[in-house]
Formats: sequence, structure tokens, C-alpha cells
Amino acid sequence: MSVSATGKRADLFGEGSRDSNLGRPALREIVSRSLEGIPEGSRIVAIVPDKTRDDITNILLPMAIDELASKHPVKFEVLVAQGTHAAMTATEKAAKTGRDIWADWALDSAIHDHCWDDPSELVEIGEISAETVKSMTGGAYGEAVKVTVNRRLSPSNCDFVLIFGSVVPHEVAGFAGGAKYLFPGVSGRELTNVTHWIGALAGIESVIGRVKTPVRQMIETAADMISAKIVCFSSVVSRDDDGTMKTHALFGGDLRKSFRAAATVSKEVHIRRTGRKYRSVVALLDDHYDELWTGAKASYKLGGIIEEGGELIIYAPQITEFSRTHGKQIERFGYAPIEQIREIVAASPELSQDLCIAAHLAHVAYGSAADGGQRFKITLSSAISRERSEAANLSYADPLHFDIDALRLDADTLIVERAGRDLYIV
Repeated sequence: MSVSATGKRADLFGEGSRDSNLGRPALREIVSRSLEGIPEGSRIVAIVPDKTRDDITNILLPMAIDELASKHPVKFEVLVAQGTHAAMTATEKAAKTGRDIWADWALDSAIHDHCWDDPSELVEIGEISAETVKSMTGGAYGEAVKVTVNRRLSPSNCDFVLIFGSVVPHEVAGFAGGAKYLFPGVSGRELTNVTHWIGALAGIESVIGRVKTPVRQMIETAADMISAKIVCFSSVVSRDDDGTMKTHALFGGDLRKSFRAAATVSKEVHIRRTGRKYRSVVALLDDHYDELWTGAKASYKLGGIIEEGGELIIYAPQITEFSRTHGKQIERFGYAPIEQIREIVAASPELSQDLCIAAHLAHVAYGSAADGGQRFKITLSSAISRERSEAANLSYADPLHFDIDALRLDADTLIVERAGRDLYIV
């Protein structure tokens, strides 16, 4: 897919396709054209992904900084769209943003963590009415939602927001990217809770890999409440077997158009069709997932090809925690199908206030069987002990005695390398 830099779509610049591999000159041209409309003396906030996302921010952000240097912005800040994830280390931030090659003028620019649970770091910018929410969700949810966002995006602080991020299938919003880097990337708990819960109520198979979803409508409605002009860079990337990054597409410009152009390419790059279901699927979890909160993408992206009554085995010896932020609640309530989680939410004031966690518990379980139980068994082979795994309603396999080669011989078993990256469907 290629978009012209002139004519009717001058608010969108970029190119890409499943078979493309864009080089730095092409990326630089797209970045340059996308930033042309930013005037001198602007106040700019760049929003970047955290380490749980695989992308080319370390290439694109330095290019953008170099382009902006001649515009002499009066303020330039970088904000990590970490949602409720744990903060990155200084070394991880530098690697993610390509800081060692920033232009000299920006060397003193701060890279800020997003503190989603600190009211002093947030500002309220509006509300999505109960009537609108009910319409968007087809009646599944009907309460008004307050919209809060990191204070650095307030009208008194920011003229332009630059979003950098990749587009891949996602269990809550259909695809990651675009407005999702704002909500929940740099938002408060209200919209984070509600959108994740709505995604769980809808069910993964009705959401993942789709552009038009209730959550996408909601987060784009919230994005319209931000007064600053938004320039969104949406990339589509993958990795070869040796780990080499391949950039299939980059689109810069309008928030909605940039995201949708990239999603069109992502459908061709990140969705794999198997033609059948398997009794057992072994997910060799991609090593950049270091907790199950994000590593659970193995379940989200593989559950659709597992037979009812089958098994998903998540092999991830690098994982030591369910979640550094929400681990205690996960172990206390445990993973279960949405019907059971809804009952727990109704009975638990604690969980009803943390619907994001409730959604995670249901999403990992993936879906319910005909009898209302869990559709397939989930076995975790990680550094999390048997006792803790079983407390969270997962089976356990010792990673030190895990025989992958034997499983490869079973015709009813599919082994998925670098699991969590691509969506598998029948």
C-alpha cells in the first residue's frame, strides 16, 4: 500500500506492503513530510512505546528530532506510553528512543514515565456520556466515563503530540496503534478499566484483528478531546528468524488515517491462517515478554486454533512474575472464563474497581466451553512455581524438563516460535 504525499490525502504520508522492507532514506522522507506543518517555537510532546512493544522508535524518534531542530521548539518532552506497566530502566529508555544519536539540542530533554495512578500527574479533559458508551458497545456497558490524560498533554503545556508506535493485532482494541498509545498509553485508570472490560465482554474472537471495534470508537472519541494537534507515526514491523527487524510500512500524519493504513498492511503481515485446529499448541514465548501480563498474548493470539478440550502450553522460562503491578490480584482471583469473572466482579468491590485486571483474567482464559467451563487447558512452563501457577488456575510444567523435540513429533501439536507476535486463525 502506498499513499501519495500530495493531493487529497496530504494529511497522510507513507508507503508499505507485506513484501516491502523500507530503508532509512524512505523512512526519513516520510518523517520529514509528516512534520512539515509544525511551526517554529512549538511545544511538543513525543509519545513512545515501552519495552513490551517491538517497533522502530529508536530509528524514527532521532529522525524526528533532527527534522525539528531547525524549528526551534520552545519545549520538547518524551513521554513513555507504558499504561499500567512497570517503568523502564534508564538503559532501556535510551535503547527504545535511540537517545545516543539524538541531535545535540535535545540532549537535555527528559524522558518521562507515565504515572497512571498518581492524580497529580493527570488532567481531566472531558467525559464520554453514558448514552454514547451504550451506543458504542451495543448496550453491553452503559456508564459515563471520565477521560483523564497525562498532564503534559494539557493545553497549557502542549501544542503538538507526536505518536510513535507499531500496529499489530490486539485483544482489546482489535489492533494496537493510533489512539491506543494515548488510551491507555498515557491515560488515567477510568478509561483503561472500562475499555479493557468492554473488550473482555465482547470476546477476543469478536475483536482481535478487526479495525472497527467498540474500544477503537471509544479511544478515538477520547483522542478528539485532546486540544493539541496530533501527528501519528504508525509502523508495521516483523522479525526474521535471526531476529533482524523488517519494516513493512510506515505512515505518518492524521491519527485515524495513519492507523488504518498501517492496519491494512498488518493484516497481511501479522495474521497467519492454519486451515485447522490443533489438540495442543506450544507457545515458545517471544523473549521480550518478561511477565505474563504482556506474555499472555500467547493465549490471545493462539487460542482460536486450539480445539475445545485441548491445551495451550506457554513455554517461557524468562518469566518470573504474573505482573509486577497487578500480580497479587491475579493470584488471588485466578484466570477464568468471562462468565465466571463477571460473577467475581459482582461479588468483589476490589475487582469491580480494577476492571482492567478482571479483563486480563478473562482474556487469558480466552473463552468458555459449551458447559461454561474453560475452553482449553492452559499450562505455564516458567520460573513461576507450581504452587503460584495453580493458585492462578493454570497448570504447571517444569521448564527444566520440558521436551520440545518430543512434542514436535506429534501431528496434533503445533509449535509456535516467537509466540505472541502473530495472530493465528483457522
